[in-house]
Amino acid sequence: MASSKSVVIAALFANGAIAVLKFVGYLLTLSPAMLSETYHSISDTGNQIFLLIGIRYGAQEADRTHPFGYGKAQFFYSFLVSVMLFGIAGWESAKHGYDALVHGAGHVASGSTPVLPIVGVVDAVYVNYAVLVGAILFETYAFKKAYEGITRQMDEHGWETFREAFAKTSDVTTLTALTEDTIALAGAGIALFGVYLSRVTGNGVYDATSALLIGVMLMGFAVALAWENKRLLLGESLPAADERALRRIVAGADGVREVVDFRTVYFGPEELLVTTDVAFDPALDAAEIDRRVTAIERELATRDEQVRRVYVEPET
Repeated sequence: MASSKSVVIAALFANGAIAVLKFVGYLLTLSPAMLSETYHSISDTGNQIFLLIGIRYGAQEADRTHPFGYGKAQFFYSFLVSVMLFGIAGWESAKHGYDALVHGAGHVASGSTPVLPIVGVVDAVYVNYAVLVGAILFETYAFKKAYEGITRQMDEHGWETFREAFAKTSDVTTLTALTEDTIALAGAGIALFGVYLSRVTGNGVYDATSALLIGVMLMGFAVALAWENKRLLLGESLPAADERALRRIVAGADGVREVVDFRTVYFGPEELLVTTDVAFDPALDAAEIDRRVTAIERELATRDEQVRRVYVEPET
């Protein structure tokens, strides 16, 4: 939890500072790509606030109305982030880029007025260059924090690829931050390339196309992120291989004749509920069965640190 929070705070400060710089760059240059990147960073800043709310709300203790705690709040707020990423950053960026392509971007003949205006004696295009390079540096810092968080989980769970981690992790806060930071770096790079090409060619189409590409990219990642949050909101179980490993522990416990039923479900980030119906040796008395159940619960929690609650139902 502390790791997730530090990842989000790093991204919050980075995106807040970048949003201001990008907006200043847009005001000075009226670059479509810079406006798209401004939408992007404003959305990311709001998203980090949502993620922090989710972390704080999800950390509340269980009570009568929420007997398993509030951990799923992080899934909900991460889902809201994906909606914002699609609706605000992605759609607005793509729409602005499209409008610029259709109505505002065109070839600028050599020697005529530059695509990007001049501010005083300093060409304003250099403001965009400086802002975007600064954004890349800020986002690299935030990305490094998120990368460290997800690789730590990969080491803990034995996941070999980022694709596997993306599909299996229940720490959606770190997942969301990593996704945002990745597309933020890519977006800043695309915007820088588009602004540069428009400057050297005198053709505003490159700048406008960059804005459109950034918007499409944001919407694509937003859909993928929403899909990953949906699986946890609906109550996903542990991956099959990991679940089988826990089931084998129960099946191999002393006095167990048969595992009648075995189920797992996430009720919060890295918080797993395990329920199982177990047929014990009929020769065991109630006190001995109780001791065997306690041993099973302890063994499951030792095998996987995500196991927070275990319910064993003895079958006769």
